[in-house]
Amino acid sequence: MSSRSASIAAEHLRLSVAPMMDWTDTHCRNFHRLLAPHARLYTEMVHANAVIHGTADEKGREKLLGKDDSQHPVALQLGGSDPHLLAKAARIGADHGFDEINLNCGCPSDRVQAGRFGACLMREPTLVADCVAAMIEAAPDTPITVKCRLGVDDDHEWDRFRAFVDAIADAGCNLFVVHARNAWLKGLSPKENREVPPLRYDWAYRLKRERPDLQVIVNGGIADAEEATAHLDYTDGAMLGRAAYHDPYLLHRLDIRWFGGETRSRADLLRAWKPYVEGQLARGVYLKHMARHILGLFHGERGGRAFRQILSEGAHRPGADWSLVEQALAATAMHDFVFCPPAA
Repeated sequence: MSSRSASIAAEHLRLSVAPMMDWTDTHCRNFHRLLAPHARLYTEMVHANAVIHGTADEKGREKLLGKDDSQHPVALQLGGSDPHLLAKAARIGADHGFDEINLNCGCPSDRVQAGRFGACLMREPTLVADCVAAMIEAAPDTPITVKCRLGVDDDHEWDRFRAFVDAIADAGCNLFVVHARNAWLKGLSPKENREVPPLRYDWAYRLKRERPDLQVIVNGGIADAEEATAHLDYTDGAMLGRAAYHDPYLLHRLDIRWFGGETRSRADLLRAWKPYVEGQLARGVYLKHMARHILGLFHGERGGRAFRQILSEGAHRPGADWSLVEQALAATAMHDFVFCPPAA
């Protein structure tokens, strides 16, 4: 048996935001950190080759591994299937201060299938175990974790899923993020793969029940605070994906509900982001690269449509700055309120 991965304290697992391609970049994570001080954040998936070959200079490092200290705890998600390359990339990630290195075994896109990584690795547990063991050896002080599906295509056997987990656990992995549905490798788009295969949360619950020594986080289709909270009765944590992006204030409600603290209005939280935005603007970052992450802040609120429209139409224009955000906020000012969570 390989040496065990470094562990993560239980209180750091309850709430997390899923790695989402083209979404959870450093600007998004910085905003989410303001909303949810206790949430665990994840980068977009980065291929091991890109980490190794694309970080030779400061510009490359900033593009691929950019973050600021406020984002901790933050995990780097890697794609790949070569143990040697993943080990090198894990070491680089650890040296750059990431709090966790996560191996993607769940992405179903054609690109990852062609590269023999992502969800197709669910059918190669021995290879994944070798990858995890190599990553643990390369970064012994940084937790090495796996994000996976329940299976691929017509794999609906519990014993096959459990054998996959057991093989990787034997290699030293202590934590599994389970997207609780199958991945269809043919016939469904990545978007459809997040919606069409049926959710089976009971498999994640059963995994935690039968392997209580493992840490299990459930992911997939979690849409509201009540549903997220219910998962904590059966697993170590709930990971939000699209809901956290399209309704980011949900993160704030959950953080207050689960960890305590003072509920803040949407406008107050957004204005707390102003120093970061203005600092990025001063570095030459365009407002559009940041504003896209806040479009859902007033989701379901009166004035939310005007808020989105003002930012969507104006953020890409030359010279767009914080004054545009204030203009968008002004469209909601008469309708903003503070959410008061129910008593536990």
